[in-house]
Amino acid sequence: MISADLAPGVIDVHAHWLPRELFDLPGAGPHGRMHDRDGQLFLGEIPLSIAADAMSDIAAIRADMRRSEVGVRVLSAPPFAFPLQPGAAADDYVGAFNSALTEVVADADGALLGLGLVSLADSAAVTTQLTQLAGSEGIAGVAVPPLLGNESLDGPALGHVLREAARLGLSVLVHPMQLPQPQWANYYLNNLIGNPTESATAVAALILSGLKDQLPGLRICFVHGGGCAPGLLGRWNHGWRARADVRAAGARAPQEVFGELFFDTVTHGAAQLELLCTLAGTDKVVCGSDYPFDMADADPARFAVDHGPGRDSIIRAAMAYLGLDQE
Repeated sequence: MISADLAPGVIDVHAHWLPRELFDLPGAGPHGRMHDRDGQLFLGEIPLSIAADAMSDIAAIRADMRRSEVGVRVLSAPPFAFPLQPGAAADDYVGAFNSALTEVVADADGALLGLGLVSLADSAAVTTQLTQLAGSEGIAGVAVPPLLGNESLDGPALGHVLREAARLGLSVLVHPMQLPQPQWANYYLNNLIGNPTESATAVAALILSGLKDQLPGLRICFVHGGGCAPGLLGRWNHGWRARADVRAAGARAPQEVFGELFFDTVTHGAAQLELLCTLAGTDKVVCGSDYPFDMADADPARFAVDHGPGRDSIIRAAMAYLGLDQE
């Protein structure tokens, strides 16, 4: 629920924050425990190449916003913190994060907003947690992964989150998890190829399953420019026309539904952002930074303005994604 006036300026919808006391992640995730080692963040034995303070310290976040000319930053947990398994530990972690996030954004004078967490594998808990988020000042919605086990957004667990978010008027941010794969073990390919592939899988699942048609009011954003999805959209369109199994669940061609989704500007290339704007429409492209990760855009507002739809457009698109009136 966002009722207070926002600070002026570009809105960065994709940035991460996690309080230090929650570095000990819930469950037995695929990456290992997050921890501070001599001021640097590690995930298990993997260095994240970022200072621990950059992830946890609100003063550091606000300083980065001033440096990069971002007026409003929407904070969500890093993807390693997604609660993937059911249980009391996951519920407690979700409650602690959402409570801390609500407190942080409430003290930010409209410069910070939040996207909460839910216990992904517990449908009853999801409904309760999303209802609480919908009533929390400064909380715009929820962040979710593109995959849960072997299922994507059209599966029962993540599909339930999307349906409840749409019912409650909450925005949804889909962030990949950099799931380890043996063929991508070298050269940071788990990120460079894995993350874009995870996101593209989720976009395809949402479109081809017909789920987005079932939820016309769903406000959903895919980070990193939708990953591989813009480059694959032509192939999906061809497959939808050529094969009955591809179009069995969705009544509209993928390119038509694609223009109803939001995407952020973290494409790392002007040509890639231009393609995204052409395919999605400039009214569906929002500024993102991916702060504070090493794959972040260090000047997100400038990149979005110089190579994307322009300052007024990215602000309007972010307001629309967040469900805010623009009178």
